[in-house]
Amino acid sequence: MEIRQLQHFVSVAEEQHFTRAAARLMVSQSGLSASIRALERELQASLFVRTTRTVTLTEAGRALLVEAERILAQERAAREAVAAVQGVLRGTLTLGAEQCVAGVHVAGLLAAFRRLHPQVEIRLRQWGSAALAEQVAAGRLDLAFAYRTDGHPEQLRSVALTSEPMIVLCHPDHALARAGAAVTPRDLGGEAFVDFHPDWGPRRVTDAAFAALGIRRTVPLEVNDVHSLLDLVGEGLGVAVVPRHFEHKRTSLVALPLEDTGGSVYETAALLPSPQATSPAAKALMALLAAEPGR
Repeated sequence: MEIRQLQHFVSVAEEQHFTRAAARLMVSQSGLSASIRALERELQASLFVRTTRTVTLTEAGRALLVEAERILAQERAAREAVAAVQGVLRGTLTLGAEQCVAGVHVAGLLAAFRRLHPQVEIRLRQWGSAALAEQVAAGRLDLAFAYRTDGHPEQLRSVALTSEPMIVLCHPDHALARAGAAVTPRDLGGEAFVDFHPDWGPRRVTDAAFAALGIRRTVPLEVNDVHSLLDLVGEGLGVAVVPRHFEHKRTSLVALPLEDTGGSVYETAALLPSPQATSPAAKALMALLAAEPGR
């Protein structure tokens, strides 16, 4: 089994098409097909279900994809480590971040990194925290800034950034706003909520806090970006439970403390693979983050 074969396999799995994968790899389609067939013979298993339009992974193919991506990430990290020892940091830094994650100014951090390491290509992806954790563990991302997640140490580790309580945002005309007092989850039992997709960190904190108290809540308005959440709350269509730093994003809304949550807080972290699998570029970014004033 060769690295080249694994690269071919992963490309076909991602593109779900031999022609597109061949164009991406800049190889002939016949050569790509021969490479995949040789890999299947060596493993004595079919890796793809082929149709006239697409290809999909078999069960064996799905199992190989997890390990292939990890092997390729480690191979890339090894090459970049050698370059770093020679005094040149280059290659690619692929990171993920949840929107408006607390504890790090992602844009400013990346700008500073680019000034120091112009030969490193930066790639940024935005997803929810659960997906980001999976991507780091699988080797598709070098690191991610997201809701704190503890996985298997050999696949995923968390470096704490910050933690903060959750608050309630509502329209100024809402009865809770007029009362102006701190609220508890039980006070919100009958409310309609605006919230993020269950994959997002703030939603996961809120769901856990309400579930622990046995309080059922409905989320008729589910969004995947911060501005939509603020707009919907601003129109009086529901209330939102969000991390405290959100109160500065729309000053026309009323922010109320949320109490009796059983200690639930929004914790953010840098999610990284094991130290051995962490790329030199990711280590350099974390060193830059650690050197920021106030840390």
